[in-house]
Amino acid sequence: MQRGSLENHLFKRGAQQISWAMRVNIAIDVAHGLSFLHGLETQVIYRDLKASNILLDSDFNAKLSDFGLARNGPTGDKTHVSTRVVGTRGYAAPEYIATGHLSIKSDIYSFGVVLLELLSGRRALDHERGSAEDTLVDWAKPFLDDKRRMLRIMDTRLEGRYSKKAAQTIAALALQCLDDDSRNRPNMNEVLATLEKLRVQSKEPTKPQSFSREGT
Repeated sequence: MQRGSLENHLFKRGAQQISWAMRVNIAIDVAHGLSFLHGLETQVIYRDLKASNILLDSDFNAKLSDFGLARNGPTGDKTHVSTRVVGTRGYAAPEYIATGHLSIKSDIYSFGVVLLELLSGRRALDHERGSAEDTLVDWAKPFLDDKRRMLRIMDTRLEGRYSKKAAQTIAALALQCLDDDSRNRPNMNEVLATLEKLRVQSKEPTKPQSFSREGT
């Protein structure tokens, strides 16, 4: 995986910046990976989805790596498996942190966090931003349900070169994935279907989008 991790390209200085189209394709690739794991006869819960575990090849195609924390999902009529809480703060689902109850919906939450990182270019957890903004989900969530306000979270390094409609769709999808009630989160096939529709919308705009960035 010649390009290294998504983490490097989003957050490390000097790394090659990734365009909007690349970001959408990366989200689709990750969704494909999770959809495959969740669709196995015995479901596999990845449990450690984060930017550093998403690796990119020479063409910026994304693959999931490091399955050391992966677990088989529940069987029969069970809705979760109980396990000790491991993983990375900022990405882990709230019900998993609180109870140790792990399900495929825990991966959906983590995927929502990765979507926010792709939109904003901000880390899931960044203590340098101060207590009000150190957790990406807490900072971004209030903007996500408003189509105009959500544009304030967009990565300035994109210089406005993205499909506003596609960005709003991804923001709405992220909000669904980040629902505090795991039962309300979509499944990975639904997430993938939504993202696949964005490929055409996410071709690079020839001109930057114009909008107010007040409040960023």
